[in-house]
Amino acid sequence: MSASDPTARPGTDHLRLLENIGVALTVEVGRAELTIRDLLLLSEGSVIELNRMAGDPLDVLVNGTPIAKGEVVMVGERFGIRFGQIITPEERADAV
Repeated sequence: MSASDPTARPGTDHLRLLENIGVALTVEVGRAELTIRDLLLLSEGSVIELNRMAGDPLDVLVNGTPIAKGEVVMVGERFGIRFGQIITPEERADAV
């Protein structure tokens, strides 16, 4: 394969073009479903039960796609996330 071959797989040099593209990283603690009535009844101090147990690993998503599981840590005065299990591209494809 030559460098000008359009069927050639891009090398790491070509991937460097993507390094400065911003993505949204989200850490999901859990989810809950409720009716609009229940939503309207929420007030300061309300508690919503989530679908996750305390101590369970949190989901780490990039642009809405799960990429890892992690745990909350303190980094100085701020919260951080320590990556535990990384979700492989094959596992992501199986989940779709």
